[in-house]
Amino acid sequence: MIDHLAVLTTETTHHAYFVREMAAHARNLTVFLEERRLEPPYKCSHPYEQYRERHEAERWFAGRKPAISTLAETRSFDRLNDPAAVRAVKGTMADVIIVFGTSRLKPAMIDAAGPRRILNLHGGDPETYRGLDTQIWAIWHRDYGGLVTTLHHLASELDAGDIVSQGSIQIHHNMRLHELRAANSEVCVNLARRAIEDFAVDGVFSGRPLRSMGRYYSFMPAVLKAVCVQRFERYTSQLP
Repeated sequence: MIDHLAVLTTETTHHAYFVREMAAHARNLTVFLEERRLEPPYKCSHPYEQYRERHEAERWFAGRKPAISTLAETRSFDRLNDPAAVRAVKGTMADVIIVFGTSRLKPAMIDAAGPRRILNLHGGDPETYRGLDTQIWAIWHRDYGGLVTTLHHLASELDAGDIVSQGSIQIHHNMRLHELRAANSEVCVNLARRAIEDFAVDGVFSGRPLRSMGRYYSFMPAVLKAVCVQRFERYTSQLP
């Protein structure tokens, strides 16, 4: 267990689950919430995402959707790159900082946090997929082996930091796409937990540089998500 953990994230059900689980691995936990969301310039929402919200609430919170502020000490900012947020994160003197699902953080925040103490959870393999919606982009490419999660050092170049650890998402027979984010989030918890345990012993995060820089992907349009729903569920129906 470490003394102080900070989590930089946004208000969603799967992030609330992550915060709840992280509370067991630090004597003190502070969450910094980014309130402003990135807005895509084209239609991205798809009905499967509503099923996803219900699935996650039922899986972890008995159907409720708790606010993160009910789970840990929480400080909210419009953007986490705002000077006030940078000062607040620096002021916590956290041993470890984990970023999960925020907008791209600028060098001022990375430097304030301490470049070797701030880690990012990326929903994909950055040697192949960088950016947004990377797991469903893997499905678009029928790259089901690419459904992995990466914990890596945060760097000024997007998704380019040294890789600390990776984990495959467990896909099962007849799994639906709306279940994928929950399965990914549980991998995120396991990767973060092991990294914190190692840090408590060694005081450092080991990592390896990327062997290649993956392609950058942006928001997946809704019309492509519709294809991915069918493609993923056709694939899982054939699993043993």
